[in-house]
Amino acid sequence: MTALAPLAWGTTYVVTTELLPPGHPLFAGLLRALPAGLIALAITRTLPRGAWWGKAAVLGVLNIGLFFPLLFIAAERLPGGVAATLAAAQPLVVAVLAVPVLREGLSAWRLFWGAAGVVGVGLVVIGPHAAFDGVGVVAGLASAATMALGVTLTKRWGRPAEAGPTAFAGWQLTAGGLFLVPVTFLAEGAPPPVDPTAALGYLWLGLVGGLAAYVLWFRGITTLPVTSVAVLVLLSPLVAAVLGAVLLGETFGPVQLVGFGLSLAAIVAGQLPAPTRSRDGAATSRRG
Repeated sequence: MTALAPLAWGTTYVVTTELLPPGHPLFAGLLRALPAGLIALAITRTLPRGAWWGKAAVLGVLNIGLFFPLLFIAAERLPGGVAATLAAAQPLVVAVLAVPVLREGLSAWRLFWGAAGVVGVGLVVIGPHAAFDGVGVVAGLASAATMALGVTLTKRWGRPAEAGPTAFAGWQLTAGGLFLVPVTFLAEGAPPPVDPTAALGYLWLGLVGGLAAYVLWFRGITTLPVTSVAVLVLLSPLVAAVLGAVLLGETFGPVQLVGFGLSLAAIVAGQLPAPTRSRDGAATSRRG
């Protein structure tokens, strides 16, 4: 069920390019977050208590409020494939952050498959003439690091007993959306006109890519190992590539197919425990 969240996020590219007015990506991010958060709060009627006001604000800013602007800066200054590949570095960052934040050991297994996932996504989405912009690269890496920190802190702090998954997601979506309000209007000015096609796109991003996806995502973070959840973000660029092929006539060559397979292998391996040698095998090896 957690994998449904990045699957839904993978539709963002085609929805944005085909349904939404151009030049207002932050406004799209705002409508993806704030209305969904307010709906969740209205449904659950549960507000944070005590220290959770601050924790919810921090998580909302990291997972949503800062992540969206950095991601959109990367997308504007870099080819889409390069931006997607940088975002795919999130599982690597989570594996490293788990050491100081969650007191977990550094896993060579997680690092290897995290790197394999980045390579796989790169093979799928980076074209032969991809250009690199310094600011775009920094923004792309910062977006991956920001959400990785948010995911790791979400795992460390858990979810308070009085809040279900919908309320917990609502707190963060609302906090992230409120953070985006001044950022959006300072960067983009007045909102664009919204026709029926754009309204359909915004509804999809808000209800499916926002409310439903983040409820499943934060539920998964508090239930599953954090590194297993983080590697699922590789599904987003893969879904975007498939939709581009099906709906926009883009094609997959042999290199893209190899990258697709490598990314899927990384996702599956990320759900498995790291292999360990048995004591009997080690003892047999020493006797031999």
